[in-house]
Parts: sequence; structure tokens; C-alpha cells
Amino acid sequence: MQLAPRQLAALAFDPSLLFTLRDWKIDAWQRNLLRGREPRVLLNCCRQAGKSTVVAALALHTAMFQPGSTILLLSPTQRQSNELFRKVLDFYKAFDRPVPRVGNDNMERLELENGSRIESLPGKDDTVRGFSGVTLLILDEAAMVSDDLYRAVRPMLAVSRGRLICLSTPFGKRGFFYEAWHDREADWKRFEVRAAHVPRISRAYLKTERRALGEAFYRQEYECSFETLQGLVYPEFEQCLVDAAPPAGLAGYGGIDFGVRDPFAALWGFRDADDVLWITGEHYVRNALLKDIAAVLPRDVLWYADPAGARERKELLVAGFKVRVADNSRDVGIQAVATRLRTGRLKVVRSACPNLVAEAQLYRYPSPSDNVADRSKPVDGNDHALDALRYLILRLDDRYLVNSRRPAPGAAAADSEAAAPAAAGRRKWLSYRNEALWTRLT
Repeated sequence: MQLAPRQLAALAFDPSLLFTLRDWKIDAWQRNLLRGREPRVLLNCCRQAGKSTVVAALALHTAMFQPGSTILLLSPTQRQSNELFRKVLDFYKAFDRPVPRVGNDNMERLELENGSRIESLPGKDDTVRGFSGVTLLILDEAAMVSDDLYRAVRPMLAVSRGRLICLSTPFGKRGFFYEAWHDREADWKRFEVRAAHVPRISRAYLKTERRALGEAFYRQEYECSFETLQGLVYPEFEQCLVDAAPPAGLAGYGGIDFGVRDPFAALWGFRDADDVLWITGEHYVRNALLKDIAAVLPRDVLWYADPAGARERKELLVAGFKVRVADNSRDVGIQAVATRLRTGRLKVVRSACPNLVAEAQLYRYPSPSDNVADRSKPVDGNDHALDALRYLILRLDDRYLVNSRRPAPGAAAADSEAAAPAAAGRRKWLSYRNEALWTRLT
């Protein structure tokens, strides 16, 4: 469809005509969003509410009628950003390219002859920090966007006074999206769209979904409710959080998860005479050089480090750190962490470990809506600090996984590898690595 001059003139004043001209029905909230001018907008919407479609229309309208504008589409992954960008291109092509574009077609960038451009980007700090003067910033799946990224992108709007639109279905009681939605003193325009208010979703379908997903997950996906995530790997983690730790005076221990594209995560603390492991510090950073990381890590700590980082371990050893290779047995490690949580032998200082706390609220097993074959493996992505914790605890508790006797008071300061009991040396068969002790489930 090629727009006539009269239609273009009308469209300039009413973005909702992008729906009408395509003979699409538009919901009242979508019309209000398109016609509004609020600088900060939160869209808390159920699945299939039409939130991606309406912000795609807004992105194209901004590019068409605000020459020289910069519009950024950010999602947790490039694939998700490309899906939103595809909707932008659908609008653009449906009207026979109302403003000519510059360059060839691609799925990550649309640049128009009027100087406007729309960029599709993954939610990573290093991909967005170079942008400034942004006219419209759209954060898709905002509940899954990291707080670090959110803080990194807000300054892009400082000079341009551009708009920020965050759209998402809830994803647990954590993160900036959750906090912004409940901060009623902040200057956000809020839209809540539940499935019951979406005419395209039938009651029969919702009834089937409620039965298939369960109440909590259904409320999250279709009723815009911020629920405690179902299927958390460590559902008892909240119980281990404390406001302060007692004076240490004991040997320090730490875990390291190396990351290049993923974050680097290090945790450290001490184990007291009652075998309680206190986590009192963390270092969580992206795209940092190992020499800069080493400058801030404590040296009076025995580190159990990611077995995949052989080169990094050697560099830390050369730099004078005490480093040993960790055990990456995921399932056994998860069980070791869970055992400490359930027995009250893990304490985490909340204010000192914000990333560890945030990951524990997200790290989960696949839900019914996840398209994965292996549902016994946790979903990757929110496990970097938790991996560091797993490396540490699995090595500290290695000799107690099968023989669950607690160490004698005062033995906590000894290294579990260097000071294993003589009996354990004589009974090497008594180890979780001995498959004869396990019953295979088929």
C-alpha cells in the first residue's frame, strides 16, 4: 500500500492510523500509547497482548516524522531484538517504504534518507555504550534485562530528552522493572494489560493454559502478576541472607567463575567453627582484563576456580594468588549448595553480594513454556555468581557428600583438600565419584 499525501499528513498527527490503514483492530490501550507523549512508559502486559506490535509501530512513526532521530530496540538477546525489528520492517514494507531507506536490507538496522535510524541490539553493555542523543529507547522483555544495562542506557536520554519505553511480562519479584512498577512516586506512565482484556485470546484457551501451567505461572504469564519464580534451583536461598557477618579471624575461601563474553564472578568469605560458610564479598564484572580483576580480589583467600579457565588460573598463580581447580559436577554441586541452605550452614551478606542474590531469584529449571528437551538442566544465563558459589562449596564439602559427619569444632580453618582425614584416604571408594554407590534411574 502506497500512502497518499493526505494519508501521510493525517498519519503525522495520529500514529494509531498505522493500524487503521492496515485494517487492523487496535485496542484502546494501544491507541492511548501511540497518541501519548509521556517520556517514561511501562507496559506490563500478558503474553500475546500486542505490546511488541504497538511499540514497533511507534518506532517507525518516530523515524518517519522526526528526521534525524535515533531509535534503539534492546532485548536480552539479539534474536529477541531481531523479532521486534521484524515487526518494524513489516509496517515499513506494508506501506511501500514511505520514506526511502539508505543501504541494503538487513535485520539489525534501518536507516532512512531523512537521517533517522532504527538499531536492533542485544542487551549487553558493550553494544550500547557508544550511542548518544537517543530519541526513543525501547527495552523489550524488560523484566529480564539486567539492572546494569538499565543503568547504562538511561544517560543516553539525558541530552536528547528522548522517550524510554519498557515492555515486558513479569519475571519474578526482582530487577528494575519490578521496582519501577511498584514505585508509585516515580514519573512512569503505566499500562497493565491482562489476558482477560485482550479480545484475541479466548476464555477456552486461558482455561487450558491455567490447567497446563499451574496457578502461579499462569498468573505471571497472563495476569501481569509478579510471582516468586516457580522451579527455582535454590528456593530456600532467601533464608540464608543476613545483614552483617561476625568478625572473621579465620582462613578465607573463595570461588571464581571466569567469563569473557559472560560476566566474571568471584565470591569470598570464611567458614566458622560451626561449619557455617559466610559469603562476605563479591566481584562481578563484564569485559574486564584479568590484571584489573586481580587488583581488587583479596589475596588472603584460597580460591577454587572455574576448571575451564586453565590459562586464567595460571596467571593468578603467577600473580601470587592461592588457586586450585574447582569441580564442575553441576548436579552434585547444586545438591551441595542446597544441603548447606537446608541445614542453615550458608550465610550471605545481602548488601555485599547483590548479583548473587539477584541470580538466586532467577536461576530456575525449565518451565512448561520453555521449548527444551532436557528439563533436568537449569536454564543458563543467571548462574555466574551461583557457579562460583557452587565451585566453592563443592570443594569445601567434597569429603562430606557421602559421609555426612560434620567436622569437629576448630577444623573449619583447615583446607579440605590438604587436611582430609586419614580414614578418607583409606576408604577412597566412599566418594560420590564411585558409581557403584549410585542407583541409576531409567
